[in-house]
Amino acid sequence: MHDQLARLYPHHLASVRERADKALALGGFDHLLVAAGTPPRKFLDDQDYPFIAHPHFRHWLPLTDAPGSWIAYTPGSKPKLIFVQPRDYWHVVPEAPHGYWVEHFDIVIVRSAAEAVAQLPAGKRAVIAAACPTVDGVEANNPPTVLDYLHWHRSYKTPYELALMREASRIGTRAHRAAAAAFRAGESEFGIHLAYLAAAKQIDAELPYASIVALNEHGAVLHYTHFDRAPPAHHRSFLIDAGASAAGYASDITRTYATPQAAEFQALIDSVDAAQQGFVAKVRAGQSYPELHIHAHHVVAGVLREHGFIRMSAESAVESGVSSAFFPHGLGHPIGLQVHDVAGFQQSEHGGSIARPDGHPYLRMTRVLEADMVVTIEPGLYFIDMLLAELRDKPVAADIDWARVDHFRQYGGIRIEDDVVCTDGAPENLTRDAFGML
Repeated sequence: MHDQLARLYPHHLASVRERADKALALGGFDHLLVAAGTPPRKFLDDQDYPFIAHPHFRHWLPLTDAPGSWIAYTPGSKPKLIFVQPRDYWHVVPEAPHGYWVEHFDIVIVRSAAEAVAQLPAGKRAVIAAACPTVDGVEANNPPTVLDYLHWHRSYKTPYELALMREASRIGTRAHRAAAAAFRAGESEFGIHLAYLAAAKQIDAELPYASIVALNEHGAVLHYTHFDRAPPAHHRSFLIDAGASAAGYASDITRTYATPQAAEFQALIDSVDAAQQGFVAKVRAGQSYPELHIHAHHVVAGVLREHGFIRMSAESAVESGVSSAFFPHGLGHPIGLQVHDVAGFQQSEHGGSIARPDGHPYLRMTRVLEADMVVTIEPGLYFIDMLLAELRDKPVAADIDWARVDHFRQYGGIRIEDDVVCTDGAPENLTRDAFGML
């Protein structure tokens, strides 16, 4: 893996520099300053929240433990890393930079964030940094012209980035295997989560997002992160949405399982899984993502009809909003340095926004797919009390088998999610490929 990354990194950095050159020229700036960031302090406390380096910083180099550090780039010059390595006996001091990427930077090691700021070049500066906490001596201006250009082009992953995303998928799928085994062994949600962390060899703060570990009816809560400490009296179903990180790049994987006693729910999982793989096959250059989302609603409505939940046609279920009661979120989102990566709605490299289709307020991407984009494909089918109660009050309620719906509430719901690369040909399914390697 190291040799592969060392081989791919120079091309990646050249791409990042070229994009920075064009973005700075568009905005009329001389320098690009990118903050790693600092951890925010907890209110009325002397402790900080866990540090997460800003995504723009991680785009330049695979350095995730660098609070207070900066990248300073001037077109035509070697990029400069100003690395903060404090004198501190209270905490583990960040290790001095090393690895396949260091030769591509001028590296200056300083002892404080203030010393780092003093190293930043003067002039017309595009400063990419969080507004809070503030940094004395430098103002974060985050110029939209620069950010729009950089975000748009971050949608297209370099071979180096794809290699890291494959590694994140390998780590995530290994941990998913361990979580599934813990479910079958009768563990609690908390116990399953611990098994996941152990297999991933990452702590909660290192994961790209808070894991969703939901047994039985808890699978109906889209972002369930409660972690019951005691196992339920009966294990019926299990939904896990959890990812992993590799040098700051994310994987985002969801799987749903049934116990052998829940054959009817397993049959429904199988139908959603088949539908999901059909959607993955459509991740092709030129495919409108909103149109794929609408197509997914028709297919999921067909699954609802096939399994006896509704008596209306799939078309009627979509038009009347019935499908949205069972599938209330978007089909997926861009993924990369961030789980919900940038520019999902962006109209062009100069900004702008593409609206979501009417009736689908939670879709997280409205662009047309192009080669080197990476998106998640994650259809769902849930039995959510609040949405079902709203559906009961509508005229279409007469075409729903409520006894069957109520029976399936004990299983919560189904979501199946893969991370998929759009290529010039057939899509690359990072998640299924990683599961296949185990």
